[in-house]
Amino acid sequence: MLKNLNHFDGAGNAIMVDVSEKKITERTATASGKIIVSAEIFKMIETGTAKKGDVLGVARIAGIMAAVRLVQ
Repeated sequence: MLKNLNHFDGAGNAIMVDVSEKKITERTATASGKIIVSAEIFKMIETGTAKKGDVLGVARIAGIMAAVRLVQ
């Protein structure tokens, strides 16, 4: 299957390809991640009692800001 991909050189390194002639299409991407924390830290995040405030709210805003920067 890798033989059909033109985004990689012979050594397997990612390379730029010219896509200017491709038709515009709508695409969707989904990202996921995993963060491992202690039970104590998890409880603080869950209850909103972390010293830094709303950890999940800040992470959510950071994710949205990053996505916006990608489409600009």
